[in-house]
Amino acid sequence: MNPDYIRSPELLSRVHSRLLIVDVQQRLIDHIHESTLVVRNCRRLIEGAGILEVPVAATEQYPTGLGTTVPELARLLGDCPEKLRFSCAEVLAWNLANVISDSVESTRNQVVVAGIESHVCVQQTVLDFLSAGFRVFVPADAVSSRNKFDWEIALRRMSDSGATITTTESVLFEWCEVAGTPEFKQISKLVVGE
Repeated sequence: MNPDYIRSPELLSRVHSRLLIVDVQQRLIDHIHESTLVVRNCRRLIEGAGILEVPVAATEQYPTGLGTTVPELARLLGDCPEKLRFSCAEVLAWNLANVISDSVESTRNQVVVAGIESHVCVQQTVLDFLSAGFRVFVPADAVSSRNKFDWEIALRRMSDSGATITTTESVLFEWCEVAGTPEFKQISKLVVGE
């Protein structure tokens, strides 16, 4: 590989990324547009993040009323902080002010946000992260809402506000960066194994 090669700052990097799964919960999922696709792609993102050592966090909105995270994802995740505020920003132990300059965690300034609902918790979280100085990436095929129209408008608003709208497969291959490695083979299986 060419040591002088410099990747575009518009691309995701596994060493600068985090993954956040927002509120993919039992009592809401059956009402979500394209719910099977959203859960499958959230699972692929979580598994890919594990392969490539990208930190993963997840949240649950009022689990007493909306249930816990769907089992397919819960088995892959650790504890999911509960929240009442729609945005996830305040419940995550991330440096939202970017004040810790020598911490490894402060170099993780890219956040991939997936989950539900696009126009409520996902959108408010994305806007808070953008305001805090994070680069935010939203895989359009790993977020959704009860209504397709809400999903479409939310994607447009997040994009207009500075988030990068992308896809699950793009995220996985940008994190992977090169072919011909054992990690690439695992990521490829995630992508084509469906």
